[in-house]
Amino acid sequence: MKTIVLSAAVLAVAFAFTGCKLVKTGGDGTTAQVAADESGDDIRNAARIQKTYEPQLVPLIRSSAVDVATLKAAIGESLDAAGQKYGHRGAGEGGAWSFAIKGTGKVVSAALQSRAAHIDLDIDGDGTADVVIQIGPVVMGSALRDFAPFYSFTDFRDQIEFAKLGRALNAAAVKGLTRPTSDVTGKTVTFVGAVSLHSAGETLNVVPISIEIAP
Repeated sequence: MKTIVLSAAVLAVAFAFTGCKLVKTGGDGTTAQVAADESGDDIRNAARIQKTYEPQLVPLIRSSAVDVATLKAAIGESLDAAGQKYGHRGAGEGGAWSFAIKGTGKVVSAALQSRAAHIDLDIDGDGTADVVIQIGPVVMGSALRDFAPFYSFTDFRDQIEFAKLGRALNAAAVKGLTRPTSDVTGKTVTFVGAVSLHSAGETLNVVPISIEIAP
């Protein structure tokens, strides 16, 4: 009996015709056959997050983060100029500018029981909130995805898969936070994260990759 050996190229063609692709799924280099349609989106995005979140995205956000006061001043002069200097437009021309941001402020209010829990911080000491720190589990926006140049829409099946990555990155970020379990009003919070803006007057709704609450 003859032994038939299929080359990698032949296997690739075979999977193309069956509507599947090979996706690396584990640190041990194992692969799985994943459907090329919408049913495979979550597996592909999980592989992307494993490969990029801790090794690439977190260091990028930390090294690029701009202080709140500096960013607000730049945005006040020109959002586009601030974006060109500090940000990235992941959605392309006309999309929101996304920025890495950091700061320390006092909590003026907090909604910890909501599914879309958040902490409102006064950064400049005037008693009013300057930033809203989203701590989830429901988090709005795609600032983490859109700040990173290595998440390109052209690498995705379609807009649906791209949107799913944004939500998955938000989930990964808030999962790593130490969430407060009691009232934090009046406490000092230091954060690092990302924010997206379509206009200069929008609230700074931050997706944090880290928060530290002073005792």
